Amino acid sequence: MVEMIGSPELMDALKGIGLNLYERKLWVALLAKGTATAGELSGIANVPRSRTYDVLQTLADKGFVIVQTSKPLRYVAITPVESLEKAKKRVQEKFMEMENKIDRLKKSVLIKELNTLHKEGLTLVSPGDITGALKGKFSVLQHTDSMFKNASSSVNIVTTPTGLNDLFENHISILKKLNENGVKIKIAARIDKTCTDAINALSGIAEIRDIIQDKIPLSGRFYIVDEQQLMMGLSNPEEVHSSQDMMFWTKSEHVTKNTIEPLFNLVWENSKPVDLKDVS
Repeated sequence: MVEMIGSPELMDALKGIGLNLYERKLWVALLAKGTATAGELSGIANVPRSRTYDVLQTLADKGFVIVQTSKPLRYVAITPVESLEKAKKRVQEKFMEMENKIDRLKKSVLIKELNTLHKEGLTLVSPGDITGALKGKFSVLQHTDSMFKNASSSVNIVTTPTGLNDLFENHISILKKLNENGVKIKIAARIDKTCTDAINALSGIAEIRDIIQDKIPLSGRFYIVDEQQLMMGLSNPEEVHSSQDMMFWTKSEHVTKNTIEPLFNLVWENSKPVDLKDVS
């Protein structure tokens, strides 16, 4: 039995940057040898020889390996730091390439076709079907941005101290632009001393009120846009890992306008204007 080169922690870390099992095994084996043929590495890494050449070429394409045009072919290990920098640069280049393709598509005439398909498709869907669950902080932030950007008249928010700080840290640019465009923004939040910076930054953009806990013992998050779209927290971000944060989204005007908007109004009426002296 061939002894594995590299600790389990190292192999997990390499998996995290996108190297598959054979790539991890062969790269670590090559680092341990410095230079070697495919046959030698196959034996050291316990990778089938029929796959070794292809995997080593993939590693070379990714910037982890140099191929020497000798007979037989030999492979040279680049220093780990240089390899990782090359890999990072390649990822950045691919990202920029994909970003440019997306921007070109958004500006092309094809976007009209996509919009038409979407509009016609929605006519076949009942409002109750335009719903979904968002999992993970990245997905939640992205969809919140998207929903806010489409606001035309109002954004009403109920949130927690952590949620208020999250609005400040991640969405203030969009909220500022909405305010400049005449969109009315109201935020009702449970406020504590951690919110001072957020309140200072948001107070010129939105009307902020402090929820009176004795009247409304509410602890949660929901966002309403134009009385038509709703996002509601299904988890407490203070108690779960960011990857497990979840929110429910719906474009059902019935639920938003007839159920959640009245709840927001109740919370708003039982909240008090924020006095920065109380939180500073």
